[in-house]
Amino acid sequence: MSKKKGLSAEEKRARMMEIFFETKDVFQLKDMEKIAPKEKGITAMSVKEVLQSLVDDGMVDCERIGTSNYYWAFPSKALHARKRKLEVLESQVSEGNQKHTNLQKSIEKAKIGRHETEERTMLAKELSSLRDQREQLKAEVEEYKECDPQVVEEIRQANKIAKEAANRWTDNIFAIKSWAKRKFGFEENKIDKNFGIPEDFDYID
Repeated sequence: MSKKKGLSAEEKRARMMEIFFETKDVFQLKDMEKIAPKEKGITAMSVKEVLQSLVDDGMVDCERIGTSNYYWAFPSKALHARKRKLEVLESQVSEGNQKHTNLQKSIEKAKIGRHETEERTMLAKELSSLRDQREQLKAEVEEYKECDPQVVEEIRQANKIAKEAANRWTDNIFAIKSWAKRKFGFEENKIDKNFGIPEDFDYID
C-alpha cells in the first residue's frame, strides 16, 4: 500500500488559521504543538515552521511576554491582510497586462512567421499565475467578509433602522385601535380578530 499523502504547506497554513478562528484564543508554541497534530493533522515537527510563516505574512500576531511567545489571529485581521495582498496582486496583474500589450504590439510589427519569444512565453505564464492568485484571494476575501467590523457595523445599523420602522408601525396600529374603540365602541379583541392582529402584538425591544 502507498503511504498516505501528507499535507501541503498551504493546507497546513489554512488548517492552523482554522484553529485561531474557531477558538479565538491566544496560544503558546507548545499549545499549538499539542493541538495542531490532534485536531488538524499537522505534524508536530512542522508546527513551528508553519506558525512562523503565518507570522511573517502578517496573518498571525506574535507578542513576547517574559520568556514566552504568544500567538493569536482574528478573522478581521486575516480579511484585511488578504485585501492588501489582493491589491498588490491586482497591481502586478495590471503591470503584467501592460507588458503583455506592449510585447504584443512588438510582435505584430515583426515579420510574418516569427516564432514566439522566450520572454513572451515567460510573461504569459507569469500573468496567468497572477490572475489565478487574484481570483483565489477574491474568493477568500468574500468568505471572510462577514467577519469584517465594517460589514458587522453596517448590518447593526440596518437592524436598528428596521427595528425603529417596525415600532413606528406598531405605534400607528395602537393609535388606530384606540381611535376605533372611542369612535365606534369596538372591543379590542374583536378589532384584533377582524384585522388578524396577534394577541402578543407589541413593540420590539
